[in-house]
Amino acid sequence: MNSMVAKNLSERDKKHLWHPLTQHKLHPDLLAIVKAKEALLYDEDGKEYIDGIASWYTCMYGHCNDSIVEKVHHQMQQLDQVVFSGFTHEPAVKLSEELIKILPNNQVKLFFSDNGSTSTEIGIKMALQYHFNKGVKRNVMLAFENGFHGDTFGAMSVSGLSVYNGPFEDFFIKVERIPVPTKENIEAIITQLESIVKQHNIAGFIYEPLVQGAASMKMYDAEGLNTILRILKKLEVLTIADEVMTGFGKTGTNFASDQIETKPDIICLSKALTVGLMPMAITSCTQDVYDAFYSDELAKGLFHGHTYTANPLACSAALAGIELLRSDEIQNRIERIINSHKTFGEKIESHPKVASTRQCGVIFALDLNMQMERYGSLRDKLFNHFMANGVFLRPLGNTIYILAPYVISDVQLKKIYDVIESALDQI
Repeated sequence: MNSMVAKNLSERDKKHLWHPLTQHKLHPDLLAIVKAKEALLYDEDGKEYIDGIASWYTCMYGHCNDSIVEKVHHQMQQLDQVVFSGFTHEPAVKLSEELIKILPNNQVKLFFSDNGSTSTEIGIKMALQYHFNKGVKRNVMLAFENGFHGDTFGAMSVSGLSVYNGPFEDFFIKVERIPVPTKENIEAIITQLESIVKQHNIAGFIYEPLVQGAASMKMYDAEGLNTILRILKKLEVLTIADEVMTGFGKTGTNFASDQIETKPDIICLSKALTVGLMPMAITSCTQDVYDAFYSDELAKGLFHGHTYTANPLACSAALAGIELLRSDEIQNRIERIINSHKTFGEKIESHPKVASTRQCGVIFALDLNMQMERYGSLRDKLFNHFMANGVFLRPLGNTIYILAPYVISDVQLKKIYDVIESALDQI
C-alpha cells in the first residue's frame, strides 16, 4: 500500500476507535497491520515485524495457518452459528472429546464462553455457587498476590494488579491473598493459610500455574504450589487453575497443571485455545463440581450464557489447533524453541544490564537491573527500539519477555535475540 493510503488508515482509526490498555492522549498514533502470516506481521507500508509474543499468546501455530483456515472455511459452509442453549452440534461435541483427551484426567465437563476473563469469571461463579448449592456459606475467594485473571468484576476482584483495577475496588467480591510459593516462604504460607481458613469462609482458590503472566512473567515453585493445593483440597476449597495464558504447550507440557501432582477442580482456557482465529473460552471441571449443579431445582443450575457460546467456527479452529499441538512437528518445534531460549539465557545472563533471566517452556523473560514504570518512558523506548528493528515485543516494566509462535524460524528467533541485545547495549 502506498503511504497516502497508510496515513489515511491511521487517521481514520483516531476518529472512532478506543483501544485496550491505551492512554490515547499519551499514545495518539497506532500502527495499522494489514496482513499476517506464520510468525510475521505486515504494516500498511509493507514493513514486516516478527511477532515475538504471538499476538498476546494466541497465534501459537502461526498467523493464517493454512490447515486451520481450511478447516474453518469448510465449517463455515456447513454451520456458522446456532444458539447453544437447547441445541448442540458436531464441532462442539468433537471438541469436547478431543480436549478431554489432553486435559488433566480429572476434568470431565466443559462450559463454553467467549474470552479469558469470562472463563475465569465462570470458574469463580462455579466455586461460589458450588458451596451455595450444598447449603454451605463460603463467600470468600483466595488468590495469589499480583495475579491477573481478567477484566470482568469477579476476575478483577481476584486479580492483584491494582494498576488496572483501582476505580472498581469498592465493588469487588471478598478476596484473601497469599504470596506465590518459594522454597524459603512455603512454611510461612502454610501458617498463613491455616489462619485465613479459620477466619474466612473460603470457597475457592484461583491461581496462574507456574507463571504469572501479567506480573511480568513471574515464575514460581511447582512443589510449593502442590503443597498449597493439597492443603486446600483437604479443606474442601475448590481449586481453579487459570491456564488462559499457560495452556496448550507453552510451559513445555500441554498444560502447566500437568507438571503439578495435585490437579485443579476447575481449569480456565482461552487465548491459544482457538489459535488466534476466533474468540472463545472454556471452563472445565470435575464430575464433583458438575454434580453440585445437577438438580431437580432449576435455580441450582449455572445460569451464565453468551450469545456466541460454542460457536461452530471457533470450535473448528480449536479442533485444528489441538490436532497441530499433538503432532510430532509442533512438539519438535516446541523443543527447539526451549533449547534455543536456554542457549540465549546462558549467553545474556552475564550482560551488565541484566539482573536475572528465567524460562518455563517456550516462555523466556529477563529483568533489567533498573526500575522503570510499567508503562513509562524507558519502557516505551525499548518498545520503539524493537519495532524499529522489525520485532514486536511488549516489555512489562523492566521485564523483556519472548513468547513467540511455535512456527518461528531459527533465523527469526536469532533476530529477536540480537535486537534484545542491541537494546541492552543502548540503554
